[in-house]
Amino acid sequence: MPPGLARFNTSRESEARAALHEVCASGSWAGHLLAHRPYASPDALFDASDAAMARLTADDLAEAMSGHPPIGRPRPGDPVSSREQSGMTGADAGLKAEMAELNLAYQRRFGHVFLICATGLTGEEMREAARTRIDNPPDREREIVRGELGKINRLRLTRLAAATGP
Repeated sequence: MPPGLARFNTSRESEARAALHEVCASGSWAGHLLAHRPYASPDALFDASDAAMARLTADDLAEAMSGHPPIGRPRPGDPVSSREQSGMTGADAGLKAEMAELNLAYQRRFGHVFLICATGLTGEEMREAARTRIDNPPDREREIVRGELGKINRLRLTRLAAATGP
């Protein structure tokens, strides 16, 4: 069993909840994962995460998205969002300005940040996704966001499960 998963399985609930909050800001999602500890493997943890994601209400999704900064503007001092959005790091000023405008237009249309699993994507790929998705019907976009959150959660849970330090 990976060291981080063993630690997660045996940690106090408050510590496990804090670790899960770093993965996803949804209290409902975290509550589901906590209720099903211990996990025999990372795959069991991922399956529980996927099941919890499928059950999130619109309010739960909004809570989860509140933990994500806009693409191109990672939180200062937050290595996780900086790493995940690294495809925007080398983007030129024009692309960064266009992404900022798309973020605002998207937020006006849907009421929340543009969310994408940005790991491994270039700035251009993120921009194209925002351009494409801004025309989606709200119900379709909510399901895309649910899928993107699920991908982000899996990446972050992988790091949590493998962590060798506290």
